[in-house]
Amino acid sequence: MRSKSSTVRTHSTATALAALLAGALALTACSSGGNDKKGSGEKTGTATGSTVTLPKLNGANLEIAAVWTGQEQKNFKLVLAEFEKRTGAKVTFVPAQDPIINFLGSKIAGGQPPDVALLPQPGAIRQAVQKGWAEPLGAQALRELRKNYSQGWQDIGAVDGKPYGVYYKAANKSLIWYNATAFGNAGAKEPKTWQDLLTASRAVYDSGVTPFSVAGADGWPLTDWFENVYLSQAGPEKYDQLAQHKIKWTDPSVKRALTTLAQIWGKKDYLAGGRSGALQTEFPQSVTQTFTGGDQPKSAMVYEGDFVQVNIGETKAKVGTDAKVFPFPSVGSTAPVVSGGDAAVILKDSKAAQALATFLASPDAATIQAKLGGYLSPNKNVPVSAYPNAVQQKIAKALIASGDDFRFDMSDQAPQAFGGTPGKGEWKDLQDFLKNPADVAGAQARLEKDAAAAYGSGS
Repeated sequence: MRSKSSTVRTHSTATALAALLAGALALTACSSGGNDKKGSGEKTGTATGSTVTLPKLNGANLEIAAVWTGQEQKNFKLVLAEFEKRTGAKVTFVPAQDPIINFLGSKIAGGQPPDVALLPQPGAIRQAVQKGWAEPLGAQALRELRKNYSQGWQDIGAVDGKPYGVYYKAANKSLIWYNATAFGNAGAKEPKTWQDLLTASRAVYDSGVTPFSVAGADGWPLTDWFENVYLSQAGPEKYDQLAQHKIKWTDPSVKRALTTLAQIWGKKDYLAGGRSGALQTEFPQSVTQTFTGGDQPKSAMVYEGDFVQVNIGETKAKVGTDAKVFPFPSVGSTAPVVSGGDAAVILKDSKAAQALATFLASPDAATIQAKLGGYLSPNKNVPVSAYPNAVQQKIAKALIASGDDFRFDMSDQAPQAFGGTPGKGEWKDLQDFLKNPADVAGAQARLEKDAAAAYGSGS
């Protein structure tokens, strides 16, 4: 069974964390997206790796696989370059495709598995262990893990109590980013509740700008939309039950969440390009078209996690001035706080692979990428000053302050066939729902059929 200690929390804790986020994000009006003047002496030592000792690995060659692309991949390669500099090893980044378990399966079948893989789902970690692919973390990596991570993040990377994954990257997936000019022209205010969000959307629409970009071509942002609505509306206990398929997707709580989502997804004029356009919009475009076009962007808002900042960085918009953010509004009594993450898992055990896992578990590695923006670490010993702007610093503080009290992305907890495969399972079923938001019962039936098949086959 998956560990639940990292996902159990009370409404009061959720409320406290949501309030912390709300206060943090209020700083957007005065924060800057620039990377200069970050400077405290805190970062100097960690950037060159003063917190962990690594072995000399001259002549060693490693491959590390991840699904990261674009700027995220480039930034991670700078982290790998630091590892190379300190150890003498050569590390090659291997671009993987979703679902990464299938990609790794083909590599392993061909006798060429990467040494380390970054797995974006706890379900994928469990599958890798069950298939006999994954190797447990060694003593030094475990020391770093226990020193730098809350118990919740340790548990979510473990299988049957044995640690396999180092969560190198986290995500706060309860954020909506907006074009400050579009909001200002519409006289719209940052919403705190779902009804407020509908009111702001109407004001934006009446001003002549389409309210939302929805990345419908990629199924995963649709699952994140659903999870935020469901967690806030149905509550944490139901969330855990649905995540483990202890209740069915035909449950009335799912009907309520889908019906709520349809209040936005069902208005084609509220979606950039309409529903058909949304279904052709990939995630990077959903962000960039919100922050380009001057007074007439293609949309005013885009939902997704803190990593949206990477894509905003591809435009001229500045985080905190042109591009602002608010916490996902409360649909029920409590605003949702949903997290995700990517864990480094060793597939070929060696001194070099263990050293790389150790490095990724240290503050040294995460501090390098934190400075580059668009990244959030669950490592509690990464200095907050490493993050490049006040918005991101506060998001990072909120994540660390939550300790073990976070809800992990529901689809990432599911078997990959249901929660993590393009064109299949939940991704496809929610794309079909976006195409026809009036068919709530049909969407529920398809979701339950696919969930039953995936969970029945084990995860």
